Amino acid sequence: MIKHKRVPLENTEPRNTSADTETLAAAKLGDKGLGDKGFGAAKLGDEGLVVESLRVDRLGQAVVREVDLSVAPGEVTVLLGANGAGKSTLLDGISGVIPASGGRVLLNGIDITRSSRRNRVKAGLAYVQQGRTVFPSLTVEENFLVAASPEHLQLAFDLFPELRVRRSVAAGCLSGGEQQMVVLGRAVLRPPRVLMIDELSLGLAPAVIDRMMVALKQMTTDGIGLLLVEQFTERALAAANNAVVIARGQVVLRGSASQIQDQPDRLQSAYLATAEVASPDVTSIAAPDPASNPAPKLASNPPEERSP
Repeated sequence: MIKHKRVPLENTEPRNTSADTETLAAAKLGDKGLGDKGFGAAKLGDEGLVVESLRVDRLGQAVVREVDLSVAPGEVTVLLGANGAGKSTLLDGISGVIPASGGRVLLNGIDITRSSRRNRVKAGLAYVQQGRTVFPSLTVEENFLVAASPEHLQLAFDLFPELRVRRSVAAGCLSGGEQQMVVLGRAVLRPPRVLMIDELSLGLAPAVIDRMMVALKQMTTDGIGLLLVEQFTERALAAANNAVVIARGQVVLRGSASQIQDQPDRLQSAYLATAEVASPDVTSIAAPDPASNPAPKLASNPPEERSP
């Protein structure tokens, strides 16, 4: 194993640095008790995340409208939809990056709709935004220390043991897959009750994505609820308990992941849905006639030639 030296980089801050720093600083607040086993923070009686009739605006225009969804402790809800459907905006609204214009966000039965991002993190809501926001000039260990005290770093290294030998390497020198491991490891250092992840597999090779899915399974085993935005539908549905499809900011299809897997034509139609939705349940969907506007082929697996 080649030991890399720390190299000072010109760009020493990650993308969305101010938002990331606020979230990480918040992770240091509140109860530091991590429990005796694993990194799950779920407790008996937890209700998980419930979103009711959420509306999120950008520049005065509704991007997300009347969205209902839930994430139970220890389960995965996958959020699907075409590019521009409003998936990232929805996560931004739930996390407080963008204030919600209407509706409610409940975490374990507590209304956090008007809470600050800092208080949402303290309550147990974590958010991994798109783009692998590491601090490139800091080592792997230092990236973790931004979010937690030294005695708690074992949680991240238990999740990704392969990072132990890279702990002194600058994060900017890591592969894309290793950087994603750092981001996910950092997210569990103050164990969340619900973790939202936007585009987990973006730019990663298939083998690396499989490794990430193993880590997600470990999280849910420890009771963490996951809300996952994912571009590869087959992988996402295989890993999920429930699925929600949105189009033009509205829920157009929802149900168990297995039910939606068994109805690929309905899923493709949901990606094209443009009409007002009367009932998005898996047994009833309002969507355009595929014969008049053929459905695109949905991405099922990442390209094999991509490197980590």
